[in-house]
Amino acid sequence: MVDQNAIRESSGQRAGARGDPRLDWWRDARFGMFIHWGLYAIPAGEWKGEQIPGIGEWIMHRARIPVREYEPLAARFNPVRFDAAEWVSLARRAGQKYLIITSKHHDGFSMYDSKVTDYDIVDATPFGRDPIRELAAECQRQGIRLGFYYSQTQDWHHPDGDGNDWDYDESAKDFAGYLERYVKPQLRELLTSYGPVSVIWFDTPRRITTEQSQSLVDFVHHLQPACLVCGRVGNHLGDYASTRDNTIPADSLDLDWETPATINDTWGYKKNDHHWKSPRELIQKLVDVVSKGGNYLLNVGPTAEGVIPQPSVERLLAVGTWLETNGESIYGTGAGPVQGLHWCRATAKPGRTYLHVLDWPVGGDLRVPGLRSKVSRAYLLADPARGSLSVTAEPDALLIKGPARPPDPDDSVVVLESAAGG
Repeated sequence: MVDQNAIRESSGQRAGARGDPRLDWWRDARFGMFIHWGLYAIPAGEWKGEQIPGIGEWIMHRARIPVREYEPLAARFNPVRFDAAEWVSLARRAGQKYLIITSKHHDGFSMYDSKVTDYDIVDATPFGRDPIRELAAECQRQGIRLGFYYSQTQDWHHPDGDGNDWDYDESAKDFAGYLERYVKPQLRELLTSYGPVSVIWFDTPRRITTEQSQSLVDFVHHLQPACLVCGRVGNHLGDYASTRDNTIPADSLDLDWETPATINDTWGYKKNDHHWKSPRELIQKLVDVVSKGGNYLLNVGPTAEGVIPQPSVERLLAVGTWLETNGESIYGTGAGPVQGLHWCRATAKPGRTYLHVLDWPVGGDLRVPGLRSKVSRAYLLADPARGSLSVTAEPDALLIKGPARPPDPDDSVVVLESAAGG
């Protein structure tokens, strides 16, 4: 059953229509890194001595900061500790297969060397380097796919962008002109200057019309036919769907979809947000998403110096350690045949079902209702010897005899091989 309430901006893909081979790599990847990085990392949640509530990258909007006051942050932005190789290596060690970074967020500041504006990291900051170019080179070298977040509708700096009603008259804005003369030229730069781009991740469509959303989809596909367009381009268009932030649907969805998620409570860096999710939570959320047919796009928010916070690093590496043993049950899998159990999730690929036991039962007896396929063999994925577990078919369930103690405290994976896949 499709949980439509969980989908923020569903793509144009109809339920069950999943034959587009351009998404094959994305369906196999299942786990990606999101990076929210920009001028908002300097105030880091505080403006003029006041803590501004809400997510860090929205500080300009939440505090209604005039352009003339926000713009000078660029002169202070000098992320001398930024290391593209280190960032991409972290994604790789975490088991993430693609990386999406903010090229322009709602504050309108371009994090790459744009010729369309001087309000960018190369022209307006003492840093004077193009981190997007450096990340593109590292992604190519380390085998991670690269994508760009781009705010196509909201732009609080541009007089014709959507969202800034404290500096500009909303009714006087030429939004159509903004799309044609600013957004599309910047997208052309991103799609023609940095090599293969795997995803353009649009966001908050708001006032954009169906025709305008379709025009952006066509524009991206014209420049790079293999590049995927996130469903947040708006108006039920795009190549795959996006859920609401940090939202996991209650049921499996028969379409291509992704959950964007934070490790703490913010996307952009916020110095006083220490509400870190545990590695166990992150592993189980990843499993929950994949067990329902989705991808998990997990965010980091680097500091103004260009450092990914250590709590994020530690948690990502913990997930990566779990994936070193259990990645077979995530990569290249889809929703499993077992749904709706509080203690267990299931992923699957031809010939194999992976039972993710989140809450190991006392004694180790796993009674799994609803499994009807014949099982030729069962074993623990964490067992190098792949020793067989006892399996008994009951009228309404499958009984698997596991060890008394779980092999993994966060998620123990039991592999069921079908007779056909034997």
